Amino acid sequence: MNTCDKCGTDNTKNARYCCGCGYELPKQATAEVQDTIEPVKKKDNKKLIGMISGAISFIVFYLLFQQLFFKAPSIDIVLMKTASELNVSCPVMVDRETRLDNMIALPANVFQYNYTLISVDKEFVDTIEAKKILEPTITNTIRTSPDLKYFRDNEVTMRYYYKDKDGNYLFAISVTPEQYK
Repeated sequence: MNTCDKCGTDNTKNARYCCGCGYELPKQATAEVQDTIEPVKKKDNKKLIGMISGAISFIVFYLLFQQLFFKAPSIDIVLMKTASELNVSCPVMVDRETRLDNMIALPANVFQYNYTLISVDKEFVDTIEAKKILEPTITNTIRTSPDLKYFRDNEVTMRYYYKDKDGNYLFAISVTPEQYK
């Protein structure tokens, strides 16, 4: 308590003016006030340090959790999954002469389409001329098709493998990222 020198009224310790007469009370020794402030500061510092270390621990845990469980799949896995999903609808006729048999994901970012030319016999085909005709069209399709954007963005080499009606190899066309960019 803080007693007024003028009227003798007891006032609270932190009162600046007497509640009885309004006289200005003598100031308390700063050492007493300082003693009560210091422990509060120390408690606040401990709380603050605890909150900061807790926040840092949470962020580190969150980032590790994201890396372990929500990592973007590698391009090889995406290509294999894409091939599997598309193969459900195969074989499918692309036009009167061409059948898409299946698709496969190969190592080194290669995605291969396997086609059969159903009315063609290897002996009667000029494979060099056929390849010369098809390659610009295929390259342009890869370059412009919105469906192939993912492949372009991930620099996938697109390979088109052609067989004759008996399953004999005719020719293959590979379009690399350098060709379609």
